Amino acid sequence: MRTDMFQQVLEELKGSSADVEASALISTDGLMIASALPAGMDEDRVGAMSAALLSLGDRAVRELARGTLERVLLQGERGYVIMSSSGTEAVLTVLAKQNAKLGLLFLDIKRAAEALSKLI
Repeated sequence: MRTDMFQQVLEELKGSSADVEASALISTDGLMIASALPAGMDEDRVGAMSAALLSLGDRAVRELARGTLERVLLQGERGYVIMSSSGTEAVLTVLAKQNAKLGLLFLDIKRAAEALSKLI
């Protein structure tokens, strides 16, 4: 029943901030572990893109001597996509509103990622 626990953490993240629109826990190879995504959003596509972007971000920070990757942040005209490692096996992807308070959101995401990494 770990899947239920993953789902509970994702739902708590969504409930902790009105800025969070969706979230997903994805293995580093792109497979969906748990999600709180809107209907109609392709889980496979979200998983594949998240894994690819996290991998590229990790390589970029290493190649550019920026230390360890903490998060990947994408900003579009309608909001943010924020990806954060959740242990060594998974990535937490969060979709947030365009007017999100990023400082508070980063804190909530960090807490959720840590809780999820303990469950993996």
